[in-house]
Amino acid sequence: MNVGFEKAFLLQTPVNLQYSEIISTYVYKIGIQSAQFSYSAAIGLFNNIVNFILLMLVNKIAKKINGMSLW
Repeated sequence: MNVGFEKAFLLQTPVNLQYSEIISTYVYKIGIQSAQFSYSAAIGLFNNIVNFILLMLVNKIAKKINGMSLW
């Protein structure tokens, strides 16, 4: 779920801003530009938790299907 902040941020223009917003650019705008640090930290933490859950789920599925996993 990590696209890359720099690529998305640098390619944003006022024309495509509505459609090119991703989580990392949203966190930047809320945290740095709006100075809502706790809200942006909560969004980042939630994003990391979702990524961790997806990793664990896919790891278990891969272990059941192939018999191989990350650990």
